[in-house]
Amino acid sequence: MSAKPPASIDALIELLAKLPGLGPRSARRAVLHLVARRSQLLHPLAEAMTEVAATARECLNCGNIATGDLCPICLDDRRATGQICVVEDVADLWAMERGGAFGGRYHVLGGTLSALDAVGPEDLGLPRLADRIETEQVTEVILALGATVDGQTTAHYISDMLDGRTRVTSLAKGVPVGGELDYLDDGTIAAALAARTRL
Repeated sequence: MSAKPPASIDALIELLAKLPGLGPRSARRAVLHLVARRSQLLHPLAEAMTEVAATARECLNCGNIATGDLCPICLDDRRATGQICVVEDVADLWAMERGGAFGGRYHVLGGTLSALDAVGPEDLGLPRLADRIETEQVTEVILALGATVDGQTTAHYISDMLDGRTRVTSLAKGVPVGGELDYLDDGTIAAALAARTRL
């Protein structure tokens, strides 16, 4: 007869196993680690999760995570540069911010257009993006979407939707900084060759 963990711990394992990158075994190890370090990890984690659950919400303007109606980026007048960078999700926004190269504002789609998953323009807040073009005097929309079929379909849809209303650009695709050709896939090499620039 096998010993089962208490119901509360079993429930925690099941919840953690639903997180991306964690399966039942990883979740079990994480829970055992948390319980063994209750005062250093488990209690602070529970408090942080309670606070996030009570305060985190979607920015009404761009879709970023905020603790009020608007996120710090949308509230910062210095970010009103006339540029909006369109990203698929908040993780992509945070990746762009880590680089520190973009000083404008964002628009988080929350996904990409997908006929298979029945995701249409209204599901992604594209009408809200169109409204922002007018209200924020946007001069450029930068599409920072994945190089997947759905990402490119979404990029083409947005480009067509905004045609003539503002300048629409996309991130360059190709060889990453520090990358070696031998380690790149064929599609990346082809994209880099097509987007080559004069030295």
